[in-house]
Amino acid sequence: MTDQSGPNGDGRPKRGMQDFEKVLDQSATDVASFQDRDRSLVGSVQHILHANPTLVPVIVLMVSVLVFGVIANNFFTPFNISLIIQQVTIIGILGVAQTLIILTAGIDLSVAAIMVLSSVVMGKLAVNFGIPAPIAILIGFAVGALCGAINGFLVTRLRLPPFIVTLGTWSIFFALNLWYSESQSIRSQDIDATAPMLKWFGERIDILGFQFTTGSFLMLFLFALFWYLLNWTPWGRHVYAVGDDAEAAGLSGIRVNRVLTSVYVIGGFLCAIAAWAAIGRVGSVSPQSFQEGNLDSITAVVIGGCSLFGGRGSIIGTLIGALIVGVFRSGLNLSGVDVLWQDFAVGLLIIIAVAIDQWLRKVSG
Repeated sequence: MTDQSGPNGDGRPKRGMQDFEKVLDQSATDVASFQDRDRSLVGSVQHILHANPTLVPVIVLMVSVLVFGVIANNFFTPFNISLIIQQVTIIGILGVAQTLIILTAGIDLSVAAIMVLSSVVMGKLAVNFGIPAPIAILIGFAVGALCGAINGFLVTRLRLPPFIVTLGTWSIFFALNLWYSESQSIRSQDIDATAPMLKWFGERIDILGFQFTTGSFLMLFLFALFWYLLNWTPWGRHVYAVGDDAEAAGLSGIRVNRVLTSVYVIGGFLCAIAAWAAIGRVGSVSPQSFQEGNLDSITAVVIGGCSLFGGRGSIIGTLIGALIVGVFRSGLNLSGVDVLWQDFAVGLLIIIAVAIDQWLRKVSG
């Protein structure tokens, strides 16, 4: 194999080329390059929307506002705009909790039940048992976090699907709510007399003719806070990583169960915050209230561009999704459309949003 044709300068025999070296010597020496496929207009739009998941809900919101501003009387009045913001406050806060869970490829059907149970605990302790309102509120927060921890334990330790777990706990928490409240509401007059602090997030603030509640500012604060946490902290990056591929996240050193548990606990805590805001919004405590909160929060998240398969979406998209639902309901109501068809329109929006998400997922497929 070796051809020794004479000594080198240092006295060693000159080594000939091996067979594999001869082949390599004849191979191409060009630097590898990758050629982009020519994309059609539809493909380019698909990639843009996939890279910016909030863009679709922003466009839908702008178009909705313009259309209803033309066809619906009094849509742009300060009263109506203020009413839309107030109506989406509770769903928006629940939507923050729902977004965290959906980003991890889960879903929570118990958010409204946790919220109502926490509100009943706050109201009963403060009004019926005379416990100071701040302590009653803190206990309500603890109840919400505990409910979230139960969901997280069942999902992470028993390896049960989040849909089944939260469907079961929704029934459990709702039953506990009816048992503890004895199916009785707490009147607004009783809250005013014994624990007015419970209604603090219902206080109205006038700004340039628009009326906002302190609960609306709470909602915006929570969206800003969790936008920062999800985008600028290691915890937020871990949430996205777990939702995108939990197995790969675990192999990269992320403690998947800890992340999932923290998400469910924080979600339960946020539901308890929504409970406090709901008391101010409604003015009373009712064990039968906000039963539509589960589906409305999921609607806001899905319409806001968050993928039900996890790992993709934005907390700001959920805010826009909640506003879209509020705008649609308000605009259709002012246009004289029956409530039945308002629900029909919102349901159609959900189907379209999921279909768009499936279409966008083909980019990463």
